[in-house]
Amino acid sequence: MSSSTRRTFIASALALGTAAALPAATKSSASSGKLLHHVFFWLKNPDSKADRDRLIAGIRTLAAIETVRGLHVGIPASTEKRDVVESSYSVSELLTFDDLAGQAVYQTHPIHQQFVKDCSHLWSKVIVYDTVAV
Repeated sequence: MSSSTRRTFIASALALGTAAALPAATKSSASSGKLLHHVFFWLKNPDSKADRDRLIAGIRTLAAIETVRGLHVGIPASTEKRDVVESSYSVSELLTFDDLAGQAVYQTHPIHQQFVKDCSHLWSKVIVYDTVAV
């Protein structure tokens, strides 16, 4: 599987898996404009629990931004190793917004800017998947 095809597949699988994991009431409202912002972080020191914990603590501060409707912070699950499972990242965050405007507020919010300032030295790579319901 080519790298581009694999990335497209992973992004699609993440969006579908996220939608399947949401409660029924949230699923119906997701079709009315919810935006999911899923961010994957690769730590510069992936074996450092202290760095991972600092990043997780920083991510949790983002919940205080008024347009954030939901926050899930995670680390790779110990699921079956398969070619389609991407588990090389260190930490992920999944934020929910009502709409594109709410996500735009988040991007420029002082809490988000402070998070980037305080934690960007911890990661070597970040990938973002933003999705809206169809």
